[in-house]
Amino acid sequence: MFLALVQGAVVATKKDPAMNGRKLLLLRPQLVDEKDPSRFRPGINTIIAVDSVGAGVGEMVLFCQGSSARLAPNLKEAPIDAVIIGIVDSVDVLGKEIYNAKT
Repeated sequence: MFLALVQGAVVATKKDPAMNGRKLLLLRPQLVDEKDPSRFRPGINTIIAVDSVGAGVGEMVLFCQGSSARLAPNLKEAPIDAVIIGIVDSVDVLGKEIYNAKT
């Protein structure tokens, strides 16, 4: 599993039929900064993921990739590589809260 911020949405009107009705979101992975573990640093890549939990732009989410992504409900036959599996409430690193959705 990985952490990411939802940056936006992706719309594709022509796609594999197994993808019809699925919400696609653009994610920017978040990494704990090695030099300052009290904060995140953004990853250099972006990922398109199927939203299985109702996430929105600006939220921190949990996502998984690869064969694990197809284990999410109703996605076994879908040609996906990433799925959002949770919306994050808070993140603690080394006993210090570095993210809280309420603040």
